[in-house]
Amino acid sequence: MTPPEIIYADSALLVVHKPAGLLSVPGKGPDKQDCLSRQVQQLYPEALVVHRLDMATSGLMLMARTPTVQQVLNQAFAARTIHKRYVAVVNGCLSAHTGHWQCIDLPIALDWPNRPRRVINLETGKPSQTRWQVLHTDTTRQQTRLLLEPITGRSHQLRVHLLAIGHAIVGDRLYAPEVVAFASERLLLHAHSLEFVHPLHGQTLRFESPVPF
Repeated sequence: MTPPEIIYADSALLVVHKPAGLLSVPGKGPDKQDCLSRQVQQLYPEALVVHRLDMATSGLMLMARTPTVQQVLNQAFAARTIHKRYVAVVNGCLSAHTGHWQCIDLPIALDWPNRPRRVINLETGKPSQTRWQVLHTDTTRQQTRLLLEPITGRSHQLRVHLLAIGHAIVGDRLYAPEVVAFASERLLLHAHSLEFVHPLHGQTLRFESPVPF
């Protein structure tokens, strides 16, 4: 497995590329201790987690180097002033015009009998919004490449929202129908860009990671 790549480092924070198949933080059990946070801490022992990506998702993650910066960045995520965009390949051809933003606004709740799955639940779900636009439609493969912008940050939000509109992400072993789940060796979801205001000097930073699929 490719080790995490440090995209940017200064005295306050790190921007790291997480490969697909690597946990963001340790899981339960001895077989789930290898993860991005621990690998990064071998280089930067003080590094602190600010947010996570699903194990199957690749792309950019932000980490803090002091508790104070961690708190500021956590508050920025809560205030939705840190902007993340993803690229995904989904099953089926979407008819929306290329480059036009659309929005999925459906509440998400934990599916207790089938944890860790999430479901759309209009009564108990938490408000969840995802913006999306078509980048490219492949009529031969019957797939569409999308640019995604989560407004909220619910667990599995992108995967659940796209499934809800009938276009599961290709390679999604947790949510997609079997034929879609095994159409790729990996989940075709990548955290492509990250933009935020630096917590110390106030400058806007933007990073992009090439899409590996």
